[in-house]
Amino acid sequence: MNPNQKRLCITIQGGVQGVGFRPFIYRLAKELKLVGWVKNSAEGVLIEVEGDNHTLEIFRQRIQIEKPQHAFIQSLKFIFLEPVNYTNFEIHRSIDGNKTALIAPDIATCANCLKEIFTPTNYRYHYPFTNCTNCGPRFSIIKALPYDRSRTTMKNFVMCNICHTEYENPRDRRFHAQPNACPQCGPHLQLWNRQGDVLASHDTALQMAADMIRQGEIIAIKGLGGFHFIVDARNNNVIKKLRSRKQRQEKPFALMYPTIELVKEHCEVSEIEEKLLNSSPAPIVLLRYKGWNKAEIPQETVNTNAPAFSVAPANPYLGIMLPYTPLHHLLMAELNFPVVATSGNVSEQPICIRENEAIKQLGNIADKFLIHNRPIYQPVDDSIVRLVMDAPTVLRHARGYAPSAIPINSQSKIIAVGAHLKNTVAISINQQVLLSQHIGDLENIHTVNTFKQVIQNLSQIYDFQPDAVACDLHPNFLSTQLAQQLAQNFNIPLIPVQHHYAHVLSCMAENQINDSVLGIAWDGTGYGLDGTIWGGEFLLIKDISFQRIAHLRNFALPGGEKAIKQPKRAAIALLYEVFGDSLWEMRSLLPIQAFSAPEFRIIQAMLQRDFNSPKTSSCGRLFDAISSILGLCQEITFAGQAAMALEFTINGLKTDESYDFAPIKPTNVHQDLPIIIDWEITIKQLLKDMQTGLSISKISAKFHNTLVEIMIVVAKYVGAKKVVITGGCFQNKYLTERAIQRLRAENFCPYWHQSIPTNDGGIAVGQIVAGCREMEHIAQYQ
Repeated sequence: MNPNQKRLCITIQGGVQGVGFRPFIYRLAKELKLVGWVKNSAEGVLIEVEGDNHTLEIFRQRIQIEKPQHAFIQSLKFIFLEPVNYTNFEIHRSIDGNKTALIAPDIATCANCLKEIFTPTNYRYHYPFTNCTNCGPRFSIIKALPYDRSRTTMKNFVMCNICHTEYENPRDRRFHAQPNACPQCGPHLQLWNRQGDVLASHDTALQMAADMIRQGEIIAIKGLGGFHFIVDARNNNVIKKLRSRKQRQEKPFALMYPTIELVKEHCEVSEIEEKLLNSSPAPIVLLRYKGWNKAEIPQETVNTNAPAFSVAPANPYLGIMLPYTPLHHLLMAELNFPVVATSGNVSEQPICIRENEAIKQLGNIADKFLIHNRPIYQPVDDSIVRLVMDAPTVLRHARGYAPSAIPINSQSKIIAVGAHLKNTVAISINQQVLLSQHIGDLENIHTVNTFKQVIQNLSQIYDFQPDAVACDLHPNFLSTQLAQQLAQNFNIPLIPVQHHYAHVLSCMAENQINDSVLGIAWDGTGYGLDGTIWGGEFLLIKDISFQRIAHLRNFALPGGEKAIKQPKRAAIALLYEVFGDSLWEMRSLLPIQAFSAPEFRIIQAMLQRDFNSPKTSSCGRLFDAISSILGLCQEITFAGQAAMALEFTINGLKTDESYDFAPIKPTNVHQDLPIIIDWEITIKQLLKDMQTGLSISKISAKFHNTLVEIMIVVAKYVGAKKVVITGGCFQNKYLTERAIQRLRAENFCPYWHQSIPTNDGGIAVGQIVAGCREMEHIAQYQ
C-alpha cells in the first residue's frame, strides 16, 4: 500500500442536484487522475476519491471554486480514510436516505441550447423542449429526491439512442441531464380548439399559434410551470377582450419581449436590471416605461411596436420578462413584438397546469390552446422583482427562485401554512427553512386545493413528518383551519403566530439576525392581540416574544371588508376621527363627493353608531385614505391599487419636507400602553396644502416623508440600533429607500427584504422561526 495514497470522502449539501454537479465532479476527477465515485443521495452529493494528499487537496479546493454556475454549496464535510484501491472513477446509482437535499429551481435556457434551436442543421432545430445540465425544468417536474429521471415527470419519455448516448457521455453537457429529450423521443406540441380537438402538432402548431396571436386571438400556452394567456401587447382591442373575459379590470399585465434591445427602446433599463432580465431565474422585472409620461390616446389598432396603454393603466412601470424556455424563444422570434404573458387562470385563481383542466376552466377566455405532453408536477408562476437601493428585491417568490432555503439555528421540524393573501408555505428541515412557490390568495376552492397540493408535494418530496404546525393568529383564515386539521391528524402542537411578529421574524431570518431589534411592520391587515386590525406596528423583538412598542392611531373601517375595496370609506372614517360630526358639512371633500347622498348617510350612521366599523392601525389603509382624499383612487379593483397611485404621483420629485405628527408616549417604555402616533395634525396640514393648490406630487412626497420621520422618532425613543422594515407597505420603492437612507443618516442599522417577499409571501418563514422559538422554549422546561 502506497503510504501517500489516501481516500477522501466528501458529503456536499445544498443546491447540488439538477445543476450538472455529478458530471462536473466526474470531469474534475478524471482531469486530476483520481479514482473513486460520485452519486446523488437524498441529502445531497456523496463523493469518494483516492489519490495523493496534494492532489486530493487541489480536488477539494477546486470543487468550491469551479462548481457549476447554478450550484449552491451549503456545506462541504470531508474526512480522510485508508484507500480501498478503486481502479476507475464512476457515477454510481443514487441512493435514498434522510431527504434534505435542496431542489434546484427551474433554469432559463442556456446560450448553447439557444444556439441549437436556431441552427437549421442541428438535430434539435426548432425543438421547444431542448435542455441540458445548465438549463431547463427542475422544480416544476420533480416528484421525489434524489433527483433522477425516474423521479420526475420525464419518467415515461424513454430516451432514444442519440439522447442516451449524450446522457452517458461524460464530456457532453447533457451527461446525466435528467430532462434530456429530442424531437424523436421527447415531449411535443399540439394546438387544440376549445373542445380539445387537435388542430396541428409539432412546429406547425407553433406557427399556427403565432398567426392567431397576430390576428388578435387569445392563446393559452402551456409553459414551464403552468399556462399563460398570450396576446398581442400592441392591440388595445384584444387586451380589452382579455380583461373582460379574465375579469381583471385594471391590474397590470406582465409582458414578454422578444429581445433586450426592444425592451431598452421602450423602458429605462439599468445595468443591474438588464442582468436580471437575462439571468437564469429570468423573472418579471418592473421597469419604468418611457412612453407614458404624458397623456396618451389609447390605441385601438396596431400601429407601433409599443404596448397599448391598457396593458398597465395609470402605471409608470411595466412588468417585463424575456423568453426563458425554448418554446418562448421560438414563439417570440416568430412574432418579434411584445406580448401580454399573464397567468393562465381566472382572476384570483391559481395557474392551470393540466390540459383538460385548462379546457374546462379557461375555455371561456382562450380562443385556442397550445399544449404539450410533458406533465407539470409543481405549479410555478412567474417571479416578480424590482430594484430597491439598486439591488434586486423579490416581490413574488416563484419560478427561478422557488423553492429557496433560509438557514436557521434550529433542528425543529415545523410546517408553516403562511398567510391568507399571497400565500406561500414552508417547512423547516436540517436547520433550514424551505419556502415554497407563490400560491395566491386563499379566497376560492381552486386556490385552497392548490395550497393543499403544494403542502402534500413538499411533504412527499422530503418524507416530511412535522413536530408542530405554525399558522396565523386569525382564527377564521382557511390556512389556520387547515393547520388545525394537520395538527390533529399528526397529533402535534399548533402554534398560532401574530401576523406582524411573523413579518419581522421573516426579515430577521433572511438577514441572519438573532438579537433584539425594532421591527417596523406596516401592511393592510393583520389580526391583533387586542382583537383590532393591526397594520402600523412597531414591535420590539425579544428572545421568544415581542412587545408592541408603538402603532399608528386607530381609525374605523365602515363596512369592514368593503372599506378595503373602497378607499373612500377609509377616507371618510379618517376624516371623521379628525373633524367629528362637523365633517358632514364639508361637502367639497373629494371622498364625500364620491358617495351618493343615500350612501353617504349610511356611512355617517355607521360611524356615529360605531356599527360594523372595526378599528385599525393599518398603514395600508392610511395610504388608501390619503389616496382617496387626494382624488386619486376611490374604489380599487386589485390589492394595493390606491397606495400605488399615491406613490406614482411623486414621479421623481425631490423634497425633504414633511408634515407634523404627535407621538403620544407612555412614561415608561415597559408599560403595556404603547406609543400612539397621532396623524391628526398631518391630515389637517395636508388638507391645507390642497386648499392652497400645492401639487399632488409634492403632497404625496411630504406624506411619504412624514411616515419615514415617524420611524425615526420611534427608533430614537426605543434606542434599538437594528431596525427591521417589513410588510406589504414596503413594496413601495420610494417609502423603502427613503426609510433606509434616513435611518442610516441617524446612525441606525436598517434591514429589509431582498430574497424573501416583504409582503405576505414571506409570512411562512416568520411563522417557522416563531414556531422554532416556541418549541425550544417548551423543551427547556420539560
